[in-house]
Formats: sequence, structure tokens, C-alpha cells
Amino acid sequence: MYFPYYFDWTMIILIPAIVLSFWAQAKVSTTFSKYSQVRCSRGYTGADAARKMLNANGLDSVPIYAIQGTLTDHFDPRNNSISLSDPVVDEQSISAIAVACHECGHAIQHNEGYSLLRLRDNLVPLVNITSGFSWPVAIIGLIMMASGYAFGGTLFNIGVILFGLVVLFHLVTLPVELNASSRALTQMINLGIVNEEEQAAAKKVLSAAAMTYVAALATAIANMLRLIAIRGNRR
Repeated sequence: MYFPYYFDWTMIILIPAIVLSFWAQAKVSTTFSKYSQVRCSRGYTGADAARKMLNANGLDSVPIYAIQGTLTDHFDPRNNSISLSDPVVDEQSISAIAVACHECGHAIQHNEGYSLLRLRDNLVPLVNITSGFSWPVAIIGLIMMASGYAFGGTLFNIGVILFGLVVLFHLVTLPVELNASSRALTQMINLGIVNEEEQAAAKKVLSAAAMTYVAALATAIANMLRLIAIRGNRR
């Protein structure tokens, strides 16, 4: 989401977040792959589980689409639909039903008007802009400061504020994702989609996925700290 436009010793601030990100991606990949080999004893595919969970929550009108890719599954609030990827939509695995029910969790949040989901959705268009401009604005501000232009400090602060929206987005996203997973786990057992042993396996899939959001938040915070450290280093 962001590009390191400036290179100096402050790059070391990013190292823990980078390590966490690589670990999280590896964890979700290996966990999803492992439980993709474990069949749901009750024979539900990802699409079946999603439909059952949606219908049980009065969301019969929410469509489910099949899309290409791996782990490209998502709920789209713009048209109130769920898209499930190839390894999820027609597969009868624990990974498939866990991911599918997680996306249903977002559909339920949307239907209930879950406040954090609304906030995240409202932040998306802003973050799409600020994530690309925050660092260039801040670095231009630093250059102007070094050249003696008083406005450089103001420009730098604007860059920090813009990047602060990116941090806020990730800060809001984490509880939204955790809440969706919690809803999925509860309803999978209540609706008889999985038994208790399989729910434990599904929890591992969702917990691994959650770590990618933890890593994204850590990376955003590390970038913010680095941005502030760069200014301090230039004073």
C-alpha cells in the first residue's frame, strides 16, 4: 500500500513489521493448505455453508458468486454480494467453509449496520488516495525544510496526517475482521455446519488469517514511526 521513498537508518524500524508480515503470510498459506485437505464431515462446500449461514440470518437475497484466484474471497458492500474463490466455493474442506462463513460474517455486519464496518467502508476511498500521496508530500516537506522554506514543516505535517488515515484504516479493520470470524465460528456450530472438533480446525484457519491484519497494522504503525523519526533525524 505504501512505497519507501526515502532510505536511511530509520529503515530498521520496519524490520520487525516486515518479519511479522512474512511470517503471517506463510502461516495463513500453510494453514489454509493443511485444512484444505480435511473434508467437512457433513459434506458442506464453501458455497453451501455460506448459503446456509446467510439464509439463517435473513439474508436470502445476498448472492454468492464464484471468482478466480486463491484467497480472493470477499464481501462487497457496494452490491451486497459475496464472492468465493476457486478453492472455496465448491470444495468440501474445513478451510473452504471457514473462509466462506467469515465472509458471511461481513454480510451480517453490513445488514446490522455494524459501526466499525461502516467506518472502514467510509475510509476506503480516502485511504486509496492518501496511501499514495502521504510519503511524497512528507519527503517534499523535508526537502523544503532543508532548503530553508518555512512551509516545508507544514507540508511534512500534512503528509503525516495523510498517513495517519492509513493507520486508522488498519486499526479499524482488525476488530472488523475479528468480529466477522467470531460470528462465523459461533454460527458454524449452531447451524450444524461443523462438529466441535472441526470448529477447532476452522478456528485455526481464521486465526491464521487474522494475523495478516495484525501484520498490516504493525507495518502501518512502523511506517508512521519511521516518518516521524526521519524528521527528527533531519533536525
